[in-house]
Amino acid sequence: MRIEDGRAAPLGAQVVEDGVNFAVFSHHAMRIDLCLYGPDGATESVRLPLPARTGDIWHGFVPGLKPGALYGLRAHGPFAPHEGHRFNANKLLIDPYARALAGPLANVDTVYGYPVDDPKRDLAFDTHDSADVVPKAVVVAEPPVVDNRPRHPWRDTVIYEAHVKGLTMRHPDIAPDLRGTYEALATPPIIDHMKRIGVTALELLPIHGFIDDRFLLEKGLVNYWGYNTITFFAPERRYFGPNGAAGLRETIARLHDAGIEVILDVVYNHTGEGDHLGPMLSFRGLDNASYYRLQASDRRYHVNDTGTGNTLNVANATVTQLVLDSLRHWVVHYGVDGFRFDLMTTLARDDYGFRPDGAFMTALRQDPILADVKLIAEPWDVGFHGYQLGAYPAGMAEWNDRFRDDTRRFWRRDPGSARAIAARLLGSADIFDKGARPAWSSVNFAAAHDGFTVADVAAYTEKNNAANGEDNADGHGENYSDNLGAEGPTNDLAILKRRARRVRNLLATVFLSQGTPMLLAGDEMGRSQGGNNNAYALDDETTWLDWDAADLGLIDFVASLAALHRDHPVLRQVRFLHGNGTPPDVEWRTLSGDPPDWDDPDLCAFMLIVRPCCEAPRNDKDAAAVLIAVNASPSAVTFRLPNGAWTPLLITADASDDGTLPAESLAVFALTVS
Repeated sequence: MRIEDGRAAPLGAQVVEDGVNFAVFSHHAMRIDLCLYGPDGATESVRLPLPARTGDIWHGFVPGLKPGALYGLRAHGPFAPHEGHRFNANKLLIDPYARALAGPLANVDTVYGYPVDDPKRDLAFDTHDSADVVPKAVVVAEPPVVDNRPRHPWRDTVIYEAHVKGLTMRHPDIAPDLRGTYEALATPPIIDHMKRIGVTALELLPIHGFIDDRFLLEKGLVNYWGYNTITFFAPERRYFGPNGAAGLRETIARLHDAGIEVILDVVYNHTGEGDHLGPMLSFRGLDNASYYRLQASDRRYHVNDTGTGNTLNVANATVTQLVLDSLRHWVVHYGVDGFRFDLMTTLARDDYGFRPDGAFMTALRQDPILADVKLIAEPWDVGFHGYQLGAYPAGMAEWNDRFRDDTRRFWRRDPGSARAIAARLLGSADIFDKGARPAWSSVNFAAAHDGFTVADVAAYTEKNNAANGEDNADGHGENYSDNLGAEGPTNDLAILKRRARRVRNLLATVFLSQGTPMLLAGDEMGRSQGGNNNAYALDDETTWLDWDAADLGLIDFVASLAALHRDHPVLRQVRFLHGNGTPPDVEWRTLSGDPPDWDDPDLCAFMLIVRPCCEAPRNDKDAAAVLIAVNASPSAVTFRLPNGAWTPLLITADASDDGTLPAESLAVFALTVS
């Protein structure tokens, strides 16, 4: 088999009419070998040094090679850890642009660049060949372009955050061979459920190919959440159903047919290769000093703004290209509708710190394909000045953890929490109303995958993470939760009744606030994780939704919340509300009708009247005002509606006919327009 010079673009393996072109980035390598394997993936049939180099791109063309061919890479160069170089040609490497892998990723001794039992650790050099345990990349022909996306406006969006396996593994009406797979997401039971509760966008925890951490495997655990990416173009194989990657494409198409968008939680801030003691699977072996940010004082060590061991160096132009090419791949070839960027502050950093107008953010926002999809930032990391909530540019939404915390604190009756919840109900204008950002910029949630479920917020005061194997030292220490009288499960009917109201109050606050509502899968049915607030390593019944135990009454309640949110546009306005206009677009009163004293630390009951923004039309029923009355106090409060024909829409407690709003409850009314 012969190899010709080929072309330097595009990167990865490109199938053309008469063969396959390979192009790989490495600034510091001295030679890169292309290793081709037989159909069994075990026998190396030929090793071909890439013959040409254009700038930092090594490339070659193999005539006659067909789709389905299996390959890997070996990179030759200096082994000088203190200078950041860790080349080791004994290690077979995965092409960063691999579209598919022929087997699972394994975290075993031979994929490390050093002997794992050597006292010198990563300063030693390992001579064992890793080819027998590294999955081979598969040459894949360019898949068809997908463009049947629903394109829901942001103001109409309701997000449902879910795990592929956790959502579907225990559903009794899904065929056993589909449970836990991509295909299960598009089965009628799942689609019908999401439609029932008003979901317009399914946000999936990471599905890029990822590896399990060594320390978890040693404890009999796995990286269940999947924040440990190795392949940014290839889907994770552990969720494959009967049709593999094609099944994922078909699933997204079926969800689109049902009017449901798909948003991927993506991890471009780091990779699963970890710190200097991590495995060598791809980036580290190809060019550690280019793909990762390294410490200036000793380049043996990685910058760790992510808290996971390494930080991807998006300041490098080719690494930025890798991220953008990956994003476009998922949009164009899978039909993905948007992305939630894990620890996005890391991506917006350069040598001068966080820069929302820096090179990566500018490249992302000007891309003509990515400009047409939803972009959501997790606006923090663990680095210096890492918390950047509200600092992202117009056009991007952000996870608003302040909403989560302030909502929990208010319903827990923390002193002085009323002022904060008032701001959250209005879309957190105090955080986001700058630079002409719209009100949907705030993604509002009471719970997400990381932390307590909503049910556990009302059932546990302390976290219960013993199953994670870290002596309960992991996870957030402050959850703003309240067990309401008993820690964990109880048969006390009074406590259970209060818990049911607390859950409804938290979920109602999400749907009734300006901004974009997000539900954690299972919160609509009362799912508990037994007080575990960091279940990232538990692939078991702790994290799988128990559909047989679903609270059907709570599902009905959430469905009514979604309908209310959908049918009353004043609850999902694009512009922020500031009390302008006549009558004002927003008005606050106590339940007795007086102006509230926001400085009163004991204030926990008030009403909010929401009308269309003063710049919006008000001449039809869609412009009707909505009144939200809240009472977080432990007793009923006398309640007087303003003048007008107010129709009750919803209440989180048993309705009262004696002119009071029940304790620990929320009620919603609409102004009837003749």
